[in-house]
Amino acid sequence: MRFLFKTRYEQDIALARHGGHLFWYGLLLVALVVAPFLLPQYWLEQLSFVLIYAIVGLGLMLLSGFTGLFSMGHGAFMGVGAYAQVFFVAAGVPFPLAMILAMFISAAVGFMVGLPALRVKGIYLAISTLSFGFILEEILARWESVTGGNAGVHVQPPVLFAVNFNTPVLFYALCLTLTVLSTLGVLNLLRAPTGRAFVAVRDSEISAQSMGIHVARTKTLSFAISAALAGLGGALYAHKLQFISPDQFSLLQSIELLMLVVIGGLGSIHGAFLGAIFLIVMPQLIAISKDFLPAMVGQAPGLQSVVYGLVLILFVLFEPLGIYGRWLKIRTWLEIFPFYRQDMFRRQKTFLKSDRLK
Repeated sequence: MRFLFKTRYEQDIALARHGGHLFWYGLLLVALVVAPFLLPQYWLEQLSFVLIYAIVGLGLMLLSGFTGLFSMGHGAFMGVGAYAQVFFVAAGVPFPLAMILAMFISAAVGFMVGLPALRVKGIYLAISTLSFGFILEEILARWESVTGGNAGVHVQPPVLFAVNFNTPVLFYALCLTLTVLSTLGVLNLLRAPTGRAFVAVRDSEISAQSMGIHVARTKTLSFAISAALAGLGGALYAHKLQFISPDQFSLLQSIELLMLVVIGGLGSIHGAFLGAIFLIVMPQLIAISKDFLPAMVGQAPGLQSVVYGLVLILFVLFEPLGIYGRWLKIRTWLEIFPFYRQDMFRRQKTFLKSDRLK
């Protein structure tokens, strides 16, 4: 087991806690860089989808895992970013500027949607964001002059400095670069006073307010940043599919994104990536397992939804901290073996007196 002896204040805010982090994350980055030379085209495209969903997951993790605000309409923010990107690229705006504008528009929409968060919380906040998702889906379907309606719209491939990113390798490199930048941005945000304010609001709004944190501003800012990252993911998603329609950003998409952060592990950056891997790999495993199941089960409609529901129930009941939480327990068990004791990770019911109902 590693013990850290800190001798400088800079160690508290360093991105890497020790040399081991630098080594393993550096090794992971090298593996991702050389992946196009080792993986077949199909799996490289699936890895691109993982990176896209990881960007969106980072935004939703920032909102739900670190600020404590749950959104069931996050697929709508992806739709805003996707359609904004398509509109600006079709209008001749350079690709990087179009992506920045798409993020800005998504952030503005997220700010407006976040305003109800000032008065509602819990299930009522989820209902308000769910309503926004339904409203946006109708807008995208009815505003045919801009979105193409239910017929959808084709997306031009991204072009940067006369380089066309229409090949799987180049588009993967683009997704990897933006994912690394997004991850570093979120990590630095969480180290800053703004990120610490997010966590304080999540733990106790009353305590945060007593420490001088503007709760309303913090909530709306969290919504805006989360929506901006969702817009960035939506823009990449549109370029990857090269065709988008309103039904791609429906309630089902929002539920899958919520599953991403819950199954990956709420309150951890790792959880966003693990949840994205789950969303991409799980359909492949289900498709492979159909050959080994009875025809009545394997060919039944809705098999994927049933499996997703069962997995989500199992995680909520037996591992609320998600895949990353389970890995932390396994790692701790390996570090302290054979001194591991039973019920070491038993969940304890704790609360803050300032949040108790009188």
